[in-house]
Amino acid sequence: MIGVPRVHWRLTDSTNERAKVLAAAGAPHGTLVTADEQSSGRGRQGRVWTAPPRSAVLMSLVVRDPSEILPLMAAVAVCDALPTDCAIKWPNDVWIDRRKLAGILVEGRPQQGWAVVGVGLNVATTEFPEGLRGSATSLRLAGIDTDPDAVLDAVLVSLDRWLRAPPAVVLEAWSERDALRAERVRWADGEGIAAGIDDSGGLLVDTEKGQITLEAGEIHLLS
Repeated sequence: MIGVPRVHWRLTDSTNERAKVLAAAGAPHGTLVTADEQSSGRGRQGRVWTAPPRSAVLMSLVVRDPSEILPLMAAVAVCDALPTDCAIKWPNDVWIDRRKLAGILVEGRPQQGWAVVGVGLNVATTEFPEGLRGSATSLRLAGIDTDPDAVLDAVLVSLDRWLRAPPAVVLEAWSERDALRAERVRWADGEGIAAGIDDSGGLLVDTEKGQITLEAGEIHLLS
């Protein structure tokens, strides 16, 4: 079972930063870092992740010998842990009704055989900064009355299952939750129609010049 040993902070800069230090020092697979509050929480593309104290799941997990589709595994695991229908915006933002419920940030050193999976999941948040009010949500706003500790327990159980699942099973489960399939999307260098993912988790997009694969980057939904 993952989640042991566990280090908990009332306040830290970033659970991912604390977990990376532990991983580099040899912490075993499944080591968990949690916090009530972060002063420098980060999402993908360097964005700031903020949450009032004890209103969200703020966790980072040390993973040894990570799969190349680890971000997709984590997204499926989060969705599978929750008592509501969720979708995934490529590669691993968890949505309810096209609003972001959770973000996942995977960092690590593959050459050293480890990665850290960071999860920020809004549980009891009811107010968001002005720039996020139209795009973010929480379990409470979705009508689910629970607390961060219960959600954390469910996420850990789900991660334990999905980190051991065969890649083909993960890809199928991810595809069933694909929020972008058949939707028009835009990225820095163009736009097209999202057409699912390939075996390595790259986003397939049909463009006027043919199908391409995006391995990373920021995707915006246009329709």
